[in-house]
Amino acid sequence: MDVVSQMQKQFVDYKQYLYDQGFLDDQFKQLLQLQDESNPDFVFEVVCLFFEDSEKLLNNLATALQQQMVDYKQVDAHVHQFKGSSASIGAVKVKNACVTFRNYCEEQNRELCEKCLENLKGEYLVVKSKLETLFRMEQQILAAGGSIRV
Repeated sequence: MDVVSQMQKQFVDYKQYLYDQGFLDDQFKQLLQLQDESNPDFVFEVVCLFFEDSEKLLNNLATALQQQMVDYKQVDAHVHQFKGSSASIGAVKVKNACVTFRNYCEEQNRELCEKCLENLKGEYLVVKSKLETLFRMEQQILAAGGSIRV
């Protein structure tokens, strides 16, 4: 097995690991299927937008929860947006953390909302790191002259 084939196998195995461990779901597979020769960076671009939105939403949430009078409707709106964007790329654990967070927004429980924010940050950073690893592997394969089969 040549180096490129080994790299391709590692890429496929790592991607499967992300599905098996519940980091990504079928929505990510659907995104991959939308990528083709005419739009080879489609998934990367969509995920980068998710990263940008997520950073803004995490900052907005932190700011909202630091207010003396927390506007739980606003917090819930940010969490709802985060849930939607994480679901759209298949980031299951982030989406699930948002579901829990929204329950505590309904209860207007600041302490548990703050804990949910920390959990959400953690899940987001994990999936971000894993997706960055996946994209790095993809770039190494392409740089070595290989291709990525969806």
